[in-house]
Amino acid sequence: MNDMIRFDLEKPLHIIPVGRVAIDFNPTDYNRPLNESSNFNKYLGGSPANIAVGMARLGNRVGFLGRVSDDQFGTFVTDFFKNEGIDTSHIFRCEHGENLGLTFTEMLSPTQSSILMYREGVADLQLCTDDVDEEYIKSSACLLISGTALCTSPTREASFKALTYALKNKVPVVFDADYRAYTWKSDDEIAIYTSLVAEKADIILGSREEFDRMERLLGLDGTDEASADYWLGKRASICIIKHGKAGSSAYSREGNYLVKPFPVDALKGFGGGDGYASSFLHALMAGESLPDALEKGSASAAMLVASHACSRDMPNEESLGAFIREKKAIHGTVVSPL
Repeated sequence: MNDMIRFDLEKPLHIIPVGRVAIDFNPTDYNRPLNESSNFNKYLGGSPANIAVGMARLGNRVGFLGRVSDDQFGTFVTDFFKNEGIDTSHIFRCEHGENLGLTFTEMLSPTQSSILMYREGVADLQLCTDDVDEEYIKSSACLLISGTALCTSPTREASFKALTYALKNKVPVVFDADYRAYTWKSDDEIAIYTSLVAEKADIILGSREEFDRMERLLGLDGTDEASADYWLGKRASICIIKHGKAGSSAYSREGNYLVKPFPVDALKGFGGGDGYASSFLHALMAGESLPDALEKGSASAAMLVASHACSRDMPNEESLGAFIREKKAIHGTVVSPL
């Protein structure tokens, strides 16, 4: 059993992600550059939104704090959430014509993908402090803050207000670094605001690049060990540093682990991180051991890079378990002590 972080699952909600909800357009013209792609499927997107769907699929009671456009795309994403059983009472419509962010993805090959984002004046960045209700934050066993919600005002202040209420009410905080170049004004700005949230988080997840950006002003040496020592010396109980196709490293106050990816025939190079986060957090909150939670995170990540969509293709408990059993029978365990 995991006992590093106490999650009160008797609360009305298990988790509230904060931040980005968008529209993904993924091409059905495989192995072509974006300029030659003509046909796309539309999906709900955005890392916090994908994580919300992933956790709901696994049986969690999920809320969301964010803003969407006051148009049919806004209706599309809120309807998608409702169909997944996600509480939408704190998803607010914009009043000044802001649009949902759009993401056009490129699947050039199984190992080459890219993302083209339209992020100017988007709806999710309009989340404001008036939208943040202490009772709503208090009603959850966990709060997840995404790094993209810190990139500009007013969503930055809204995120810090939610963080303050979580700390006040002893709600565990997950920080998903989720760096996107758009909208940030400088490297110093990124380092300042992401590190301020990270030092108050119980769990930190990010790529090596995201940790480097977050630690830019801290004088660390850029190794996973140095990052883990620093953040575990603050509030964090778990620090996960992702290395893409090479897997991830997990550090905690109860032990450190190397997590290899489950072998799959990849279709795309994105979406795996959101699958990882949702299945990992689900297992951890359910009281599973850290190695078992990491195994589920790695499995979900593999399933997502092998599928066309992100939100639509999030696994449920049955499909996740079947995937792990099948792959372990062939390849063995993917989690080992560091």
